[in-house]
Amino acid sequence: MTNREELIYKAKVCEQTERFEDMIECMKQVIASKSEELTTEERNLLSVAYKNTVGSRRTAWRALSAIEQKEESKGGKHTPLLRDYKKKIEEELNKFCNDILNLITDQILKACTTAESKVFFKKMKGDYYRYISEYASGEQHSKVSQEALAVYNDATTDAEELKKTNPIRLGLALNFSVFHYEVLNDPQKACTMAKTAFDDAIGEIEELGDDEYKDSTTIMQLIRDNLTLWSSELDEGEGDDK
Repeated sequence: MTNREELIYKAKVCEQTERFEDMIECMKQVIASKSEELTTEERNLLSVAYKNTVGSRRTAWRALSAIEQKEESKGGKHTPLLRDYKKKIEEELNKFCNDILNLITDQILKACTTAESKVFFKKMKGDYYRYISEYASGEQHSKVSQEALAVYNDATTDAEELKKTNPIRLGLALNFSVFHYEVLNDPQKACTMAKTAFDDAIGEIEELGDDEYKDSTTIMQLIRDNLTLWSSELDEGEGDDK
């Protein structure tokens, strides 16, 4: 067993035991040990490691924001303490988000040769800029939002080379539409993007292979759920204007 195989094995053990920060370190060593494109397994392990490490902190930040808002509304004495603690979580989020963004830009994308890999990692870049935008404010919020928009657009161009039912292409459409809805506050654009991706995929669904069927249809369902929710909110908004 090579050192590389051992690192992959250890990364899987870290996932099973929910030691996601250790999993990140394993995958960073894998990336450092090779100059060629990451395999599908390797990129998925890397994605899981960062998604869970950052995801738990995003959840904590949202919960803490709700507690802070409640405390502030009643003039509670603990507001400064909560703000300080939230700042600590934001620093951790910055650390991990910037870590993966730098890793993708400086190393991973330079080795990508296939459209699928390029779309996967450009989408990932867009996602982590989007995560930063959730807690950033002022100039930083504007900057990371523009970074996310640019890289999502770039990924969308590359995704034209993939089948319309490809789960990576569909995942990009899902997350890019969420970005338009949540960050850019453009529900109309979000709906248009989601509907186009869903309708395009439905048109080619019979061509889906067994290996991609579950992933693709799961993402299509998420797109449709968002589309249903956003469309109803748009309809309500139009009703309010009349």
